[in-house]
Amino acid sequence: MKLRSYKINLDRIGITASTLCAIHCAALPFLITVLPMWGMDFLANNAVEITMIVVSLILGIWSLSSAYRKQHHRITPILILMAGFACIAFGHFSGITLLEPILVPLGGFTIAVAHFINLRMLKSCPIDHQY
Repeated sequence: MKLRSYKINLDRIGITASTLCAIHCAALPFLITVLPMWGMDFLANNAVEITMIVVSLILGIWSLSSAYRKQHHRITPILILMAGFACIAFGHFSGITLLEPILVPLGGFTIAVAHFINLRMLKSCPIDHQY
């Protein structure tokens, strides 16, 4: 009997977390009035948003820095990740309410793109490519 080993793919988890964060931030202004009727008003809580940002940040740094150090040695995904978090940070913490619904989802999708590019770079590396 052949045993399969399952490896956690942080980029796929990062893509999912970042996309969910972007969808949450984009849809929240439209759903804010109906969330209490569905019993989901906790989604509008600031702590939920900060938690989603922190989880995406941890996954992004962990995944992309590991791939950079151990495999592809390209900084492009890290720069895209930083640009995405800059959009989120500025949109969320600047206090400019008109920019938040634009910049935060844009930042989330940018982070998902960084993970996607990192995943593609990892797949293009030769197997057992270690320095």
